[in-house]
Amino acid sequence: MIEDAEGRADAFFHALADRTRRDILRRVLAGEHSVTQLAANYDMSFAAVQKHVAVLERAGLLTKRRHGREQLASGDVDAVRSVASMLSELEGVWRGRIDRIDSFLQEG
Repeated sequence: MIEDAEGRADAFFHALADRTRRDILRRVLAGEHSVTQLAANYDMSFAAVQKHVAVLERAGLLTKRRHGREQLASGDVDAVRSVASMLSELEGVWRGRIDRIDSFLQEG
């Protein structure tokens, strides 16, 4: 997993930039799924789904564990909250900028 905050943010947003990965994340946040179960939901190879799961895992958004021959994936709610916190912080920056622009326009 990535240690510095900027690297972690890059990994989060890279992982979430893909529609399939967002869907996988929604599924594993709702409950633990085997990678095989996840792969059955997509029109792509098992190996392609494994790669998507690996990107989410490297970003820290999900964890995997072995149960016999299966790999079980679970979403990390704390990591998702961390992403939400980053987005809230960015929203605050932009709202501040918009407020300053509004003030400037009202003065002019």
